[in-house]
Amino acid sequence: NERLNTSSYVNVVFEKEEQEVALMGLGINLADQNVYPNSWQIHNDCLNMVAKLWNCPYHKEEFEKYGNVFPGAGTVGSTEACLLAGIALKKRWEAWFKEKHEGKSPMAMGKKPNLVISTLYQAAWEKLFRYMDIEPRLIKGTLAEFKLNPKDVIPEIDECTIGVVCIMGNHYGGQYDPVQEIAKALEKLNTEKGYQVGIHVDAASGGFIAPFQPNLPPWDFRVPQVLSISASGHKFGQSCAGTGWVVWRQREGLAAHIAINVTYLGGSTDSYTLNFSRPATGVYVQYYKFLRLGKAGYQSLCDNMMGVAKIIRDGIKAMKGKKTGKPLFRLLDDGDTHCLPVVSAMINPDLGIKYDDIDFQNMLATTHWYVSGYRLGVHDPNTEE
Repeated sequence: NERLNTSSYVNVVFEKEEQEVALMGLGINLADQNVYPNSWQIHNDCLNMVAKLWNCPYHKEEFEKYGNVFPGAGTVGSTEACLLAGIALKKRWEAWFKEKHEGKSPMAMGKKPNLVISTLYQAAWEKLFRYMDIEPRLIKGTLAEFKLNPKDVIPEIDECTIGVVCIMGNHYGGQYDPVQEIAKALEKLNTEKGYQVGIHVDAASGGFIAPFQPNLPPWDFRVPQVLSISASGHKFGQSCAGTGWVVWRQREGLAAHIAINVTYLGGSTDSYTLNFSRPATGVYVQYYKFLRLGKAGYQSLCDNMMGVAKIIRDGIKAMKGKKTGKPLFRLLDDGDTHCLPVVSAMINPDLGIKYDDIDFQNMLATTHWYVSGYRLGVHDPNTEE
């Protein structure tokens, strides 16, 4: 039963009409923009809605010049979106570095780019590090706080830093990195050192949750240091597997580094993706969901999921050991408001139980309930490990 999978974050439950829409998309190759102009318009309409949701700046001249669409792309999941954003950051840094060093490239000077990110990153970033030869500057969180701290970020930055990744909803505990606080620290550092380090927001999970949480500190393009944002359409965006989105603040110096002009399909079009030929399925389903739900529908979904998470969280909090009276679990998530609608906990180490969380996960799997189990790379302030 797909409804018993609480681990993968991927939407796999669809209405009948939604399935029909998905099948329609199988016969459309989105790479053929001139052959399927209406399908490509649906892609652009979705992209514009996502960009507006994240408060992307509107540059009238640029917007109209490039077909009345914000700088960005629909992707095959957030992994591709993260890779594209990372490549754009790298190319932007290379251009800045050459200008600073009188035309000398980083490679000629033996310099290697680095990227600052929490150890709670998703696998997409490990691919970027390996494929693009980028040094990861990893910052460990703590069990008390699964998020980046500006005071830990700044010492890791130097003239070879291409950017800082802020995670809006890590999959370990659902916490949001403090984008605005990190941005303020970056602004001060950039002014002092003459750097140009910006932020990519990896909102794989939070991109379609955070916009519907009132009183959340700014995390999107309202923050000037945010250069790009990516998200999975197939998680809380409610589309089908293989749907993702990336949006840049502007084309010049960012999205322009990604664009490849293609003419051999007839006409002249720009491609912003790593994948070329791909079905329109994800875009079609995303468009269906945007029209079907609207902002009010997504708000209702967010409120409902946060409410369900609270019920589960409160239930786990109330569980006590029969002999000790101590809590059975130690809650690790960020509570009931400014976070993902997830519950994260570990077996209380004070109980001295012989089995661990992974054993517990495996036991649950025998009942066909699937939950995530992680061995966390975080610092425990209680044990100093």
